[in-house]
Amino acid sequence: MEIFLYIYLFIMIIWIASYPKSGNTWVRSIISSLIYSNDGVFSFDLLKNIQQFPNKAHFENLTEKFQDIHELKKFWIPAQDRINLDKKLKFFKTHHINCKIGEYPFTNKDNTLATIYIVRDPRNLVNSFTNHYTINKNTAKEHITSPKFVTGTFYKQNKKNNVFTIIGSWKDHYNSWTKKNDNLLLIKYEDLLSDPNKEINKIIKFISKYINFNYDDAKINNIINSTSFEKMKKMETDKGFHEAVQNKVNENKVNFFNLGKDNNWKKYLEQHDVEYLVNKLGVEMEELDYI
Repeated sequence: MEIFLYIYLFIMIIWIASYPKSGNTWVRSIISSLIYSNDGVFSFDLLKNIQQFPNKAHFENLTEKFQDIHELKKFWIPAQDRINLDKKLKFFKTHHINCKIGEYPFTNKDNTLATIYIVRDPRNLVNSFTNHYTINKNTAKEHITSPKFVTGTFYKQNKKNNVFTIIGSWKDHYNSWTKKNDNLLLIKYEDLLSDPNKEINKIIKFISKYINFNYDDAKINNIINSTSFEKMKKMETDKGFHEAVQNKVNENKVNFFNLGKDNNWKKYLEQHDVEYLVNKLGVEMEELDYI
């Protein structure tokens, strides 16, 4: 099936943004199967079509100080300007908060066409964080509620390619990408779990405003089946997954597809844990009907 891409108004980036462990890879898998495959059958190779920003390669010949945020911030926009020079629409994954440091914004309207933002109940993030980052529950809660949470220095195997990434707290991250954003699609992880067909059709309707592509019921069914948690977990077991990280204690690979449909925070959190999160994040949790 031939894919036709066209620019709706301008040539810019569609961000696939989320807090870590909120379903970003799942949505990237859906979009890459939709746009970059003929039949909708997912494979890990398709994810190479949707890169992560910031990434070391995007700052080549701009700066080598990838861990110095005061240097790196100067080149967020120049890097995106350069990405857009080839006049092709692109999807980019990011976990970076959509912030501004002094006069330097993370992105701008000249580079951003639209945003797909995936959000997940922060109570369910705690267990995912403990597994992914090899940390305890209290540290996970601190990360999720801290405006100072950053990544880029966690993992030895990718350290040379790591770029300082500001995450911030769950609520600050959510607000930074969703408020005052006219071209936004909000996807809740929990809705994607309960009704993937409905959410995939929302994604199709949204990105169809910016690009033209062919699809039918058979392709959508293939996407739903091949991007299910069970299928991707088996794929990781059989072939490995290049985005999986090392356990910081024993340096074994941590299973990337870990929690899946077992998305029940009640199994892992005690009442005082819940109260801590609600006290810190309650306004946004209520806005999203999590409480």
